[in-house]
Amino acid sequence: MIEAYNWINGEQTGIPDTPSFDPSNGEQIGRFAAGGLIEAAAAVAAARCAFDRTTWPHDARHRQRILLDWADALERDIEDLAQLLTRENGKPLQQARGEMAGAISEIRYYAGLTRHIPGHVLEPEPGVFSTILREPAGTVGIIVPWNAPAVLLVRSAAPALAAGCTVVIKPAAQTALFLCRLLDSLTRLAIAPGVVNVVAESDHEVAEYLVRSPDIDVLSFTGSTATGKKIMAAAAESVKKLSLELGGKSCCVVFEDADVQSIAPRLAQAATIISGQQCTAARRVLVHASLAPQMRESLRAALGAMRLGNGLAPDTQIGPLIDRSARDAVARMVEEACEQADSVLLRGGIPDGNLRHGSFLSPTLVEHDDPNAFFCQEEIFGPFVTLETFETEAEAVAKANNAIFGLSASVWTHDGARSMRVARALRNGTVWVNDHNKLFAEAETGGYRQSGLGRLHGYEALADFTELKHICVTAGVTLPG
Repeated sequence: MIEAYNWINGEQTGIPDTPSFDPSNGEQIGRFAAGGLIEAAAAVAAARCAFDRTTWPHDARHRQRILLDWADALERDIEDLAQLLTRENGKPLQQARGEMAGAISEIRYYAGLTRHIPGHVLEPEPGVFSTILREPAGTVGIIVPWNAPAVLLVRSAAPALAAGCTVVIKPAAQTALFLCRLLDSLTRLAIAPGVVNVVAESDHEVAEYLVRSPDIDVLSFTGSTATGKKIMAAAAESVKKLSLELGGKSCCVVFEDADVQSIAPRLAQAATIISGQQCTAARRVLVHASLAPQMRESLRAALGAMRLGNGLAPDTQIGPLIDRSARDAVARMVEEACEQADSVLLRGGIPDGNLRHGSFLSPTLVEHDDPNAFFCQEEIFGPFVTLETFETEAEAVAKANNAIFGLSASVWTHDGARSMRVARALRNGTVWVNDHNKLFAEAETGGYRQSGLGRLHGYEALADFTELKHICVTAGVTLPG
């Protein structure tokens, strides 16, 4: 049994009494200490004290060293961590290894930026000097989801720590064992008590406290748009900075010059990454009408050939959903979509045999002409794809932009000029050309419209965790006598 504890003010706390399960078979793999209001208040107070009363916000070289040491420690344990991630989350081991490598790379990226967060100086009037400094925003609450806990933690925690903030981290209950293990090597480094605090929970009290507390200056959340709206409303009282990456309904626009046979398997992989439980997963395939017959067959075959199984099995391509509750909710939405769709090209469902003991769901592909249907608009967080058609470039852009979300999209064409035109016309924070789900530590991501606020990854992520300060000094002018 793996046991995970909370970490508050430099001390391990709590009693591991809340179970965590393997979604591939329902077996318990460990226990974590679930906190509540008392632990949340203690963690926030510790973070506040560490920010106000230690040199952490002022010592960039020390912060860089801590981040580099953390990355080195994770690299030494990368295989064990990847296997634990697969056991608790269910994703195929290859995806877990890739996520760990990406998280380590991102920590090192922000370590590199730590000692270069510059401001600038102006002389707007003779002898008047305006110095603009970028300062750490203060204490940061980070609410981490379960679908990609390593990367989605690091892309908030690393820039926050690099900037000089202190943090309170709340893992998702479904992956609390993994995240506490991931953070263990950070909390035990030579940092002042209170700089990093970790409080897991089985309910919502800790998250709600972080959102409402006036002692949390920044709240970073990745999750659904519905929850993001509630966070915005609750955070209004303290007017804190918000960094939100919310839902998505990624559209893949396939033009008539694309090679359907070669890209269909790539679209299938993009649609089923983390069993479809990724906000940038391919959810809508918008194909030129001339290629529709070929896309129907190729994409149906590619999705149908994806192998379900335990994530630790070497041939698994799709693991289980995070738990049975999530699987059943997605299965109900998929069934409703199949009843309303113009055509069901591939009907997925809960598999029989040994896989029935886990939270597995096989992929579904439907075709529909009306982009306003609920299953073309709402984020169905599982292996579900819609196929739509278009005749002209303008129609493709109009249909792709007909959504409340604007997180990501992709364009598939060999026409370079058209790829740039369409990418610029799509109202999305990320647009890939002849690719999908390609993410880098160096490149900012985030959404338009109801897909969120701010940007994470890249240099601009520092803006979510810093404030600009203007210091004005009237020094006068010395003229030669």
